[in-house]
Amino acid sequence: MSRPRSLTKIRCATARRIPRLNQNYHSYEHDSSPSYEPEEDVILAAAIKHVPAHGFTSTALSSGIRDAGYPDVSANLFPEGVFSLVKYHLVTERLALSRNAPGAASTASGSVLDMVRHLTLQRLHANKPIIHRWQEALAILAMPKHLAPSLRELALLSDEIHFLAGDKSVDTSWYTKRAGLSAIYASTELFMTQDKSPNFKETEDFLDRKLEAAHSWRRTVADAGQWAGVQAMGIVSALRSKGVRV
Repeated sequence: MSRPRSLTKIRCATARRIPRLNQNYHSYEHDSSPSYEPEEDVILAAAIKHVPAHGFTSTALSSGIRDAGYPDVSANLFPEGVFSLVKYHLVTERLALSRNAPGAASTASGSVLDMVRHLTLQRLHANKPIIHRWQEALAILAMPKHLAPSLRELALLSDEIHFLAGDKSVDTSWYTKRAGLSAIYASTELFMTQDKSPNFKETEDFLDRKLEAAHSWRRTVADAGQWAGVQAMGIVSALRSKGVRV
């Protein structure tokens, strides 16, 4: 008896991952996107639509599999379980920044700091439809087995924002700016999960305070190592607030 065609496709996709090679790199460590097979992409895109109702859960993932027309065994495509769903949201919304970013003329007319603020807010606002579920996602991201890829995705987001904002730093500030924005974004995202103000105005104000404080620190702290240390402590504090023992 021949195997069902869909099962054959799934087993082939599970056994072999073909990376996409036509990507632009913003830095020596920046990979623009992971290699999602068509089956994975379709399923995860369908599953995300169920997150507002079911959260970042196996129920949402299973619903996405059924909506996409695949058998239940397709869950084997996602050995990391619901983390795959959270990461898909992070990756797709990060990549959406480059598609929706202001043009070069707008970048040239505004300061890098203004553009960083604009892009950071744009990324935060992408969480609006699922913000009532985002604390669940943060708990998944903070699990020890997921912590390294979670922090890497945060670093990629910071790199993406600075690149799109027109930051042309080539000295040690390249690192300190990205470390600083990672800490700012993590704390602002957490703040947003508890913000009940209209259109998340308090989150916007919180971000402005953090960005201004960071800008002031970079003007007054001459030692880049000290600045990086301050930002590292910010990331540690954000992780501890999510329940991670660090």
